[in-house]
Amino acid sequence: MADTTTPVVVAPKPRHTVRTVLMYVLLTVVGLLFIGPFLIMLSTALKPGSQPVDSFPPDLIPRPPVLDWFVEATTTIPFFTFTGNSVIYIVAIIPLYLLVSAMTAYPLARINFRGRGLFFMVFLSTMFLPGELMLIPRFLVMSQLGLVDSYLAVILPAILSALGIFMLRQTFAQIPEEIFEAARVDGASEWGLFTRIALPAAVPTLAVLTILGFISVWNSFVWPLVVLNDQSKFPLALGIAYLSGVSGNDVRGLAAGTVLSLLPVIAVFLFLQKHILGSMAGALKG
Repeated sequence: MADTTTPVVVAPKPRHTVRTVLMYVLLTVVGLLFIGPFLIMLSTALKPGSQPVDSFPPDLIPRPPVLDWFVEATTTIPFFTFTGNSVIYIVAIIPLYLLVSAMTAYPLARINFRGRGLFFMVFLSTMFLPGELMLIPRFLVMSQLGLVDSYLAVILPAILSALGIFMLRQTFAQIPEEIFEAARVDGASEWGLFTRIALPAAVPTLAVLTILGFISVWNSFVWPLVVLNDQSKFPLALGIAYLSGVSGNDVRGLAAGTVLSLLPVIAVFLFLQKHILGSMAGALKG
């Protein structure tokens, strides 16, 4: 006999609906606060020369939108040379940065040795030192090595990161010990445990560090400014600052160059966002 029972539809509680609406309103406001500066900069880059960029109230709609300032940003300075330099730094730094961070974090998390806790705390304390404090010591070291005004002067200091080691150490420490013991019974070496168990488990963390490292290297300004003299080795962020000196008060060209420099960062984030969301979900469940 067919079941003729009518399903009961439970109406959402008014209090729950109001809370949901307020949450989405709050998230929308926060999202606009974060994306607002980028939209203003994009609007400035698209405005024609006849339209003021500092009007009040702000006029964000270009009339009509033009691409002249993007052309100017790529021709006034050696834009693609600067971009190529940033790509060189990214390709050289990020793999070494991840490898050094992982190989340093693994023994701090999984291998017992005398002074491990003290070593980790001393190393972790370097995270609280301002970057400007390290400029002179780093420059002196690069000078003694004869690497000033070279690509290596930018690359070598960037491959060691206390933040990367800390994040990977926490990730490795959360892996259950039973998994490592079972692998040891099967004859796995310490290198095998590192490459076959620890690294695959840390893929979300490695993705997050890749994005953070990419943003840091792509936007690097102060250290290249200190250690580089040859403009042909400048990264893009330093080149964009050079654009402001060449173009004077042309904020439209500067905004266009800045927008172009942000596109790779946005692309990398979109490509790796699933790993970031997975890492955040795992942290929330933990």
